[in-house]
Amino acid sequence: NDAGIIRNRLKIAATITNAKAFLEIQDKTGSFSDYLWQFTNGKVKKNEWKSLRELPARTAESDAMSKQLIKDGFKFVGSTICYAHMQATGMVNDHLVDCHRYKKVK
Repeated sequence: NDAGIIRNRLKIAATITNAKAFLEIQDKTGSFSDYLWQFTNGKVKKNEWKSLRELPARTAESDAMSKQLIKDGFKFVGSTICYAHMQATGMVNDHLVDCHRYKKVK
């Protein structure tokens, strides 16, 4: 009884579907990374947030990414998860302007 195990059949099936879609995109474009970076024109989007309340859960870019990923066969890739990915991988700089990391992220 491991509470961390995913038991939802749709999510398990989506993992397989997403892996296949990933491989198709990589074969078609040559780079899944380049495919994702197209949504920020290949550049880090540097925001200028002064308060955590200003941070969005999604943006026009994450909306576009989600829409294209779904069109290309991905499942469970809504705009909020796409924006979280963009934050985690450095596609957007959402450090507050007074954070010591803000200027270091390029």
